[in-house]
Parts: sequence; C-alpha cells; structure tokens
Amino acid sequence: MTAYAIFIRDKLTDPAEFEAYSNGVGETFKGHPAKILAAYGKQEKLEGIEPDGVVIVEFPDIAAARAWYDSPAYQTVAKHRWKAASYNVVIVEGV
Repeated sequence: MTAYAIFIRDKLTDPAEFEAYSNGVGETFKGHPAKILAAYGKQEKLEGIEPDGVVIVEFPDIAAARAWYDSPAYQTVAKHRWKAASYNVVIVEGV
C-alpha cells in the first residue's frame, strides 16, 4: 500500500547546513521508487502551529520509504538537515 514520508520543519536555524542538505538530498533518491509530491510550497495553516515548511514524498509502501530513509546515502545527507532545523518526520500508510 502506498506510503508517504512527511517532513514538517518547525524552525530553520542554520541556512548554510540546510543548503548543504538541499544540494545533496536529490541524489539520495536514485535507485529508490520515490515521487516528491510537495516541497516547501505555499501552505495555508488551518489549525495548530504553522510549520516553517513541509515536504511529502510518495513511496510504493512503508518498506520502500524506510529503505530510502535508512540508506547510507540519505543518512549522510540527513546530518545536515539535523543541524539545520528542527523537524517532525513520519511515514504514513495511505488508504
């Protein structure tokens, strides 16, 4: 069943580290069946605290999403994201 990796950025604290992440993350999808559905686009808050940015990536299933997220390529690049901002990240199965 389709799954979605959802990245919700609360606050950007280090633009240089985020640029390093942005410049490298695209390459991490090579060999993984991923489709970026949204990436830091215009958003409209309906409830709660407005996030600084949102990314949604579609995968064929949770296992594929975890395979990408846990891959050495992504984990190397993710270190920049961890230094750059605070995030909430989830993988959710579609209906």
